[in-house]
Amino acid sequence: DNHLAALIGEGFKISQVVKQAKSAVTLTTKIEVEVESVSDALMAIASGADIVMLDNMTRAQMREVVVGNSGRATLEASGGVTLGTVADIAATGVDIISVGELTHSPRALDISLDLAYA
Repeated sequence: DNHLAALIGEGFKISQVVKQAKSAVTLTTKIEVEVESVSDALMAIASGADIVMLDNMTRAQMREVVVGNSGRATLEASGGVTLGTVADIAATGVDIISVGELTHSPRALDISLDLAYA
């Protein structure tokens, strides 16, 4: 998202950034764009992004993007996702769900390794 923010700050549009990225890589390289609004998601999709990460969007916004996507890009939900919200987010129709809770908020596990010599 910082790369995109820097380019937009320089006056580029998402559509220009996606098209330029696609022209600079091989056909098998996937271009993923992180967005925070429905309009930016739809612009990234229309520009040919392969994967669009829907960051911190509401479920209503995710559903709107899913409808507008019509299967063109892979949609990934991210940001604020917990194990308790995964099922509701899956019901929006997104393709991938990133659950940050698994890495940034795990419960501690007390493990010890005791060696015994005979």
